[in-house]
Amino acid sequence: MSKRCILVVEDDSAIRRGIVDALTFAGYGTLQSGDGTEAARLATTSTIDLILLDLVLPKQGGFEILRAVRATRPTLPVIILTARGDESDRVNGLRLGADDYVVKPFSIRELLARVEAVLRRSPERPQPVGQVPIPNGTADLARCEVRFEDGTRCDLSEREVELLRYLAANPDRTISRDEILQRIWRLDPRHVETRTIDVHVANLRSKLRDPGDQPRVILTVRGKGYMLGQMP
Repeated sequence: MSKRCILVVEDDSAIRRGIVDALTFAGYGTLQSGDGTEAARLATTSTIDLILLDLVLPKQGGFEILRAVRATRPTLPVIILTARGDESDRVNGLRLGADDYVVKPFSIRELLARVEAVLRRSPERPQPVGQVPIPNGTADLARCEVRFEDGTRCDLSEREVELLRYLAANPDRTISRDEILQRIWRLDPRHVETRTIDVHVANLRSKLRDPGDQPRVILTVRGKGYMLGQMP
């Protein structure tokens, strides 16, 4: 199972380095930034599982970054790092969609506990998926192939495997086209035509023998995106 990756946004280099070292020791992957503009880019386009977000940053503030994240990745967990006594900042952050906040100065033990708690309840937290049952067969993601009960097989591309795995790792949740572009294609949806997602879904349905007019495996949620159907 791959490491959870956390983006650390903090302009104080000593604090940032301490957080990154602690997260790395705890087994997490990390990205880091002390610049608001760069942080906003990383937050909306990188493959990450959580953001630790300081509010006072050069070039672009933390609230602005939080708004951008919530507009493009509404379920990505964000924990605000805030100075003691800044109650208005904590309240504003929570109202804008932050999942939690940690007051400076904080202990590393508390920070790691809050990170673990937020990741546990996050809908974006992926679960390991090796196989996906489909009508009359199985999609074996480890082998990148579909096997049917009649003995026939069909190869899946790496992108198709990633797409199916992501849908399967987020059961009972509609995944928007923007989220698919960000999490699987690693692209900013503001600059990409989301029609490409529909084309890939159509191709994947064909390989899964999942008819587009009455799909059972990959369901279309009109105006929202896609979700994996309930398999028996």
